[in-house]
Amino acid sequence: AQYQYALSDQNIEELNSWAPKLVNKLHEYPQIKDATSDQQFRGLQETVVIDRDAAARLGIQPQAVDSTLYSAFGQRQVSIIYTQQNQYHVILEVDPKFQLDPRSLDKIYVKSNSGSQVPLSTIAHFQLDNTPLSVNHQGQFPCVTISFNTAQGVSLSEATQIVERAKRDLGMPSSIRGSFAGTAQVAQASWVTMPWLFLTALLAVYIILGMLYESLIHPLTILSTIPSAGLGALLAMLVTGNELDLVSVIGIILLIGIVKKNAIMMVDFALDAERHEGLSPEESIYQACLVRFRPIMMTTMAAMFGALPLAIGMGIGSELRKPLGVAIVGGLIVSQILTLYTTPVIYLALDQLRQRKKKRSSSTVDLRPIGWPHPSGSSA
Repeated sequence: AQYQYALSDQNIEELNSWAPKLVNKLHEYPQIKDATSDQQFRGLQETVVIDRDAAARLGIQPQAVDSTLYSAFGQRQVSIIYTQQNQYHVILEVDPKFQLDPRSLDKIYVKSNSGSQVPLSTIAHFQLDNTPLSVNHQGQFPCVTISFNTAQGVSLSEATQIVERAKRDLGMPSSIRGSFAGTAQVAQASWVTMPWLFLTALLAVYIILGMLYESLIHPLTILSTIPSAGLGALLAMLVTGNELDLVSVIGIILLIGIVKKNAIMMVDFALDAERHEGLSPEESIYQACLVRFRPIMMTTMAAMFGALPLAIGMGIGSELRKPLGVAIVGGLIVSQILTLYTTPVIYLALDQLRQRKKKRSSSTVDLRPIGWPHPSGSSA
């Protein structure tokens, strides 16, 4: 499966009890597919259950039982044999042929306080249980990883919400902590930082354009083309049925640099016409639309046809690159249609705002008291 959700708990028995319940709960949601866990309970273990009353009557402590079993089936080092060139560790254990059969426990004898040998079966009985073949850990705690896929047309953000809701509906103990891992964890972290990434990119572009045009108003005209590109990318993703993943977000960020060149070419020409030819803002931006129409179309078509193979999705690994191409092509088409009309309108609106602000700052208010002589010498 592609996505993982990890459950961790201090109590491994509690964890092994609740993890299968969450897997069965996820099977009830059609948005979640192939939900499985890494638990493997096909291992077998023989549990020695000591009858403490019987052991106490015979003078046998539980520590003696533990020591006897460790001597039989563990690797107790009892001595070291030294030679002139080497040394050998002596390990105490039963014959290997008795280590494979649980019935060998009936042949184990435990020494009592009185020195007599008591059969282990006299003071204990044996239980055959299932046990995990391996116990994974995360942050020093036992961990169970649940893997799942999403159904067709279901986004990862929706799937993560379903997993969290299923965990809450089961009423798991507070000691069990759940967190996404692998691809799901990376996606969650990227979505948290994504708004700051967009704001940083827009701020960097605004600062560079402000330094280029020596104005705080005209960069806003250029940045006004970006929402139309984002709208086109989202519409293209919706029409083609692609998810808004990290690759498509990269395409939207690329559109910030590609789409604003339309407004740059128009605004740059309009400002040059105002400064050197003395044209009014209306005439200058109109001439910019006429003169710059062909270069705008040529650069847009070049960028769009360059991203078209990515959008079509040909070759090995095309499913990874396809959202990138779809976002770029959709953003270019919609922004090309809208910016030819919206950029002149925004340019004139911001220019009128700048002119009104300039008039207010240039007008002065006479605050001299009544009867105070004017600079010309006449009385007020």
